[in-house]
Amino acid sequence: MRNLIYLSMKKYTVDKPRVKKFAYILGGLLIFYILMNYVVMPWYVSSPEVTVPKVVGLGEEQAVSLLKDSHLSAVVGDTVSDKRFPRGTIVMQRPFANDVVKKGRTIYLVISGGEPMALVPEIVGKSITDSKFQLEKAGLKIGEITYVSSSTPKDIVVKQQYVGGYSIIKGLGVNVSVSLGTVEGNIEIPDLIGKSYTEAEAILTGLKLKVGKVNFQPSFTLLPNTVIDQYPSKGTRLNESDKVDLFITKIVETKEDEEKALPR
Repeated sequence: MRNLIYLSMKKYTVDKPRVKKFAYILGGLLIFYILMNYVVMPWYVSSPEVTVPKVVGLGEEQAVSLLKDSHLSAVVGDTVSDKRFPRGTIVMQRPFANDVVKKGRTIYLVISGGEPMALVPEIVGKSITDSKFQLEKAGLKIGEITYVSSSTPKDIVVKQQYVGGYSIIKGLGVNVSVSLGTVEGNIEIPDLIGKSYTEAEAILTGLKLKVGKVNFQPSFTLLPNTVIDQYPSKGTRLNESDKVDLFITKIVETKEDEEKALPR
């Protein structure tokens, strides 16, 4: 009998903390229920409403001030590139302008980072053809080309408008200076772009020049074996038997195949 009483007391001692913990949880839930139903919800339902002003197109400080005057708070979120809006202006707001919300509501804002930017690659020392590809890969293009006399081999970029790593607006052109070389020949290279490979080869042979390296580029829109670039470029003077590299198209089945074949 004594052992039975002892075991019962021991079990009660072990379970007592659990009972207290359960009582605390139950009490907390009860307090939360009372606050939500008799304090928070009545306050929210009865709180005055305001109309959200339009802040898209305004500067950050002006937008925050206007929202504050309307008894609203503002939270500035992401910054996105958007050429429609100057850098630092609001491009998006949530909730929208003219929405009716509770007083004190938070309005989330997105700020313009200005036009999308691109980093200029280092192209000094590269051929003009390679430079075009590098710039296009970066979202830029070749601007004005100035040919200058230089000890650098012909058709090599000796100067670029912006140094490598400089950030400019995406899509802009980069002016370059290209070497004419130190010694010019007496044969001027014609424009071969747009001609077939057979035509280009015949023209060069007639000028006592030779076809050099042939580089194939995928194209879904142009006929195969069409010259799309040349090195050296037109106007350059060469000597007899000098070589001209050609960039010509090759067949791809779909536009997706062309994009996959392009250099990354």
